[in-house]
Amino acid sequence: MVYPASPYIEERDGALRIAGTRVSLASIVVGFQEGESPEQIVTSFPTLTLAQAYGAIAYYLENEKAIKEYLSEVQREFERSVPPLSQSNPELFARLQAAREKMASKRR
Repeated sequence: MVYPASPYIEERDGALRIAGTRVSLASIVVGFQEGESPEQIVTSFPTLTLAQAYGAIAYYLENEKAIKEYLSEVQREFERSVPPLSQSNPELFARLQAAREKMASKRR
């Protein structure tokens, strides 16, 4: 998909990133959706300027439908590429399940 041009966003290696950084647009959008202000977001990403954070949020708001579709595709790709813990580490998964069950039984 071709995304609208912006001085704040660049597409690199199939990912939307804040121009001149390795910070993903997804990281900024998630923070914004969770209620973080641009000022709070830049404290999590020291390489970002406040103008870049505002620019990324403005880009998201101006292209909300396309960016939400992009984020959904990123999530689907992640889920396809990362096997569930029950498959990748069955022993750890079993220990976690046992701990969950033990905690749940204590609450009753």
